[in-house]
Amino acid sequence: MQKTVLYESHRQSGARMVDFGGWEMPLHYGSQIEEHHAVRRDAGMFDVSHMCAVDLDGPDARPFLRRLLANNIDKLQLPGKALYSAMLNEGGGVLDDLIVYYLDETHYRIVVNAGTAIKDLAWMSARLADWRMAAAITPRRAGADALAMIAVQGPQARQRLWQVLPDCRSACEPLKPFFACIAADYFIARTGYTGEDGYEITLPAKRATDLWNALAQAGVRPSGLGARDTLRLEAGMNLYGQDMDETVSPLDAGLAWTVDLVSPRDFVGKAALLARPQQHRFCGLLLLDRGVLRSHQQVLTPHGTGEVTSGSFSPTMQKSIALARLPLAVALGDTIQVAIRDKLLAARVVKPCFVRNGSVLV
Repeated sequence: MQKTVLYESHRQSGARMVDFGGWEMPLHYGSQIEEHHAVRRDAGMFDVSHMCAVDLDGPDARPFLRRLLANNIDKLQLPGKALYSAMLNEGGGVLDDLIVYYLDETHYRIVVNAGTAIKDLAWMSARLADWRMAAAITPRRAGADALAMIAVQGPQARQRLWQVLPDCRSACEPLKPFFACIAADYFIARTGYTGEDGYEITLPAKRATDLWNALAQAGVRPSGLGARDTLRLEAGMNLYGQDMDETVSPLDAGLAWTVDLVSPRDFVGKAALLARPQQHRFCGLLLLDRGVLRSHQQVLTPHGTGEVTSGSFSPTMQKSIALARLPLAVALGDTIQVAIRDKLLAARVVKPCFVRNGSVLV
């Protein structure tokens, strides 16, 4: 398995390591629940160096992204602004969900998922060649120019980072959500995957261990994949490979807000989406009976069957919650049934966002 530059730090901290898409990553450092609560109540940090930062440079960078992505890259006009988008295949299925940062007209940074990085790079390179556009795609995960990524999340995350990197405070403190800046060797984005405030810091890999250790000494708690998953589920954020994949339309995965079908701009997969409008409703489920919701469980409704795509026990709410793909006629507030082992348990259909910024919304 591949290892991030922080692998030894994880082992020295007693992390339980697991295989995550071919990467040996920390599941937890002793208590997934405590790590979850640390992010909701204070500050935690995640090694996300397995994700792949890709630099796109050249005069055709914007025209390329305009044609490649379902969301409209022309929304990015201010330096540092970020855009979340799906990248689709010709059939309208989701190849990956990613974030693009606009630096200037000829320079963009794209962050793609770890498990899809090789496939994504091949797809982007092939489209670049097919369309004969002048741009260069440079992955930054290996070699002398390798980058690492650390996410610092929680209500005290920004203060803790300023404590460790005081010289960067003037650059990153004014950032609005979904904006990034460059401060010294750091690319600091006010983004995250937990439903809490904080930063995602991209930096030279050789400096990652020092920053990780300094953050830990400042009281930021190392947190693993287990807490990251329950946090993102509470926040109603999709996970690639569970809530969507190459066979699923973004319209059926709760991502219609990231798809621009209004402008005359064409993009890969647009014709397929127009030919096959939304078929399912993507909702949250709150279990009313005792049990635990898990992915692939069947959902029974008066309008037909659906499926749980992601499910777990919510440490914040102390209830079982899930994301699910359901028949279009299902409405918020409906009570449906989920097949769990040999029982049918009741659940309520809710908006697919359970907790944000420490507050329970359901």
